[in-house]
Amino acid sequence: MANAPPDLRLYLVTDFVPGDDRRLGQIRAAAMAGVTLVQLRCKGRPTVEVAAAATLLRQMLAPLGVALIVNDDVEAAALAGAAGVHLGQSDTPVGLARARLGAGAIVGLSIEGVDQVERPDLIEVDYVAASPVYATQTKADAAAPLGLEGVRELRARCRAPLVAIGGITESNAATVIAAGADGVAVVSAILDAEDSGAAARRLRRAIDEALSARAPAP
Repeated sequence: MANAPPDLRLYLVTDFVPGDDRRLGQIRAAAMAGVTLVQLRCKGRPTVEVAAAATLLRQMLAPLGVALIVNDDVEAAALAGAAGVHLGQSDTPVGLARARLGAGAIVGLSIEGVDQVERPDLIEVDYVAASPVYATQTKADAAAPLGLEGVRELRARCRAPLVAIGGITESNAATVIAAGADGVAVVSAILDAEDSGAAARRLRRAIDEALSARAPAP
């Protein structure tokens, strides 16, 4: 990993299609309230459609200082000028993604088990995602939950920045940070809230307080 680490503190994973003004408004409100990174996840959609959606999101998020990455579809990320891509264990190999997007791109990788930190290409990623920490209904094909002990073990064995995803809410975000995560990734905790901006603001406050509490005394 040669790049400066991405800001993983509050990472929003979202779907989006052009014309969905409600979702666009939710994403914008959340970005203005403390989200630090957005991932567009549009499984099964054609690359050209994903690229169009990513382009619109990138244009909206850029003035807010929030980077956009694309789930899985490396070509869509390249076409949209996104900041990078997030890969699963069976997606495009890390090296090929890096070659297509360039040395400065953000490349993240999901880790579903502690044994996966032995992948030799892990040195090429900018962050890893512990997935899932808790049981979640958001992703139908999610692996078995890692739990807090899994987060602790990944933190001990992996040098890359670590974001945790899966079943994370305002009430448990601080515990996940205390276990060693550098940030949390959420879907429903923001997008299912009545007020996405307020939900993001509360989550960000909980995360920042937990990170401050974990920091060593000067």
